[in-house]
Amino acid sequence: MTAVIQINEKQVVADQSDPTPVRFQVYTEHQLDKIAALKQLSEQQRFEMKVVAKVLPFRVNQYVIDQLIDWQNIPDDPIYQLTFPQKGMLLESDYEQMAEVLRNNADAGLIQKTANNIRQRLNPHPAGQQLLNVPRIENESLDGIQHKYRETVLFFPKQGQVCHSYCTFCFRWAQFIGDKELRFSAKEAEHLYRYLSENTAISDLLITGGDPMVMKTSHLSAYLEPLLLPELEHIQTIRIGTKSLSFWPQRYVSDADAEQLLKLLEKMVKAGKHVSIMAHYNHWREMATPIAQEAIRRLRDTGVVIRTQSPLLNHINNSADTWAKLWREQVRLGMIPYYMFVERDTGARHYFEVPLERAWEVYRGAMQKVSGLGRTARGPSMSAGPGKIEIQGITEINSEKVFVLRFIQARNPAWVQRPFFAKYDPKATWLDHLKPAFGENKFFFQDEYDAMCKEKLALGA
Repeated sequence: MTAVIQINEKQVVADQSDPTPVRFQVYTEHQLDKIAALKQLSEQQRFEMKVVAKVLPFRVNQYVIDQLIDWQNIPDDPIYQLTFPQKGMLLESDYEQMAEVLRNNADAGLIQKTANNIRQRLNPHPAGQQLLNVPRIENESLDGIQHKYRETVLFFPKQGQVCHSYCTFCFRWAQFIGDKELRFSAKEAEHLYRYLSENTAISDLLITGGDPMVMKTSHLSAYLEPLLLPELEHIQTIRIGTKSLSFWPQRYVSDADAEQLLKLLEKMVKAGKHVSIMAHYNHWREMATPIAQEAIRRLRDTGVVIRTQSPLLNHINNSADTWAKLWREQVRLGMIPYYMFVERDTGARHYFEVPLERAWEVYRGAMQKVSGLGRTARGPSMSAGPGKIEIQGITEINSEKVFVLRFIQARNPAWVQRPFFAKYDPKATWLDHLKPAFGENKFFFQDEYDAMCKEKLALGA
C-alpha cells in the first residue's frame, strides 16, 4: 500500500507495506547551524533561538523537520512552535541576561552559571515532585520512582531519560539539562519490584521519562517481563508514556527491533496485563502522515490500548476547532481521548499558558463538536500538588461568580469527585491563583495537604 504526502510543496511517496529502515538523525542546540531549514531565518532569529536553547532543552529529529513542520508557515506553524525555541519562551529580563553573555563570547562556565540561575526561577519540579512523590523503603529514598496516588506508581528507567524530540512546553524539562540534582531516573529495577510487591494496593505502573520508547526492546523487556511474576499479579495495568507515535513512528514500523517490540507488547497483553500506551498528541497534524497511521495500526494489532493526552497550549492548540479535529481523528484511528491538561506552572509557562476561563471555553467548545466517543477526554485538568483538579465550569451561586472544581485524582482518595468552588478570576492560570469562594479562608483539602507536606519534610530531613 502506498500513500502520497504533501511536504513543503513536494510529493513524497510512502510505501507502508515495505517499511524500509530510516536513519534516526537528531539535532541539539550544538547543531542548530546544521539544520538546513533554518537558513531561511534571519541572523537575528537564529541568534534568538540559540539564546533560548542555552536555557531550555532543545532536540529535534529529521522526521519532524521534513514531515511535520510546514516551513511555509514559520513562525506560526504549530509543530515548529512545539519543537523549536522562540524568543518569547524566556522572560525578557532572562532573555537579555543570557543574550548579553553570548554577545560577549563568554566562556562555557559563565554560560552554564547564567543558565542555571535562570532555570532556578522556572520552578523545575512543579507539584511537589521531589518533596512529596518519591517513596522510601527503610528510610531510603527510592530515586526514579514516584508514588503520588494510591493505585499508581511512576517509574523512570535510566535508559529512557531522553526523547526523540523535545517539546518546548515540557513540564519535565529539568530532566534534560544535565543536572543530576534535578533529574529522576532509576539505575535498576530491583527497588521498584520490591516496592510494588510490598504495596498490593497498587494496580497501575506508569513507565515514563523522558520517553521509554527510546530504549531498545531488550532493555524494555528487562523492565516489563518481571511484572509477570506471581508476586506482582496485583499490577493489572502497565502504562507507557510516550511521544514516539508523533516524533518517531518508525519505532513501530521500520526500526531494527520494531517487530521485537510489538511481540513484547503482545506477550504482555496475552499474559493478562492491560497495556496502555499513553500517547502525547498536541496537534492533529502529528497523526497525518501515513507512517504515523501505520504505527498506530500495528500497535493496536498487538492488543494494547492507545489513550491520548495533551495540555492546552497557546501558539499550538488554543482553539476548540483544533481540539475537536484532534479528538475526532483519534477516535477514527481507534484511539481513546483521555485528558486535556492545563499547562503546568514550570518552564516557559508564561508563553504557553492560557487563563483557566479560556481553557474551559476551549474544552467545552470542542466537546460540543464531537460525538460521544470523543467525549471521553477529561479536563481541563491541573496536575497540581494536591492532585488532578478539573475545571467543571463557571457559574453564579448566591450572586457570586465562581469556578466549579473537583478532584479527578487526589493524594487522599476521599477527595476524589468532591466538588468545591473558587472565586471567579479571569486572569487565573493555575490553582495557586485561585481563592476559595463564599468567604471561606481555605479550600477543604488545604489543612490535610499542608500536614502531608510537613510530614514529608520531616522524613527527608
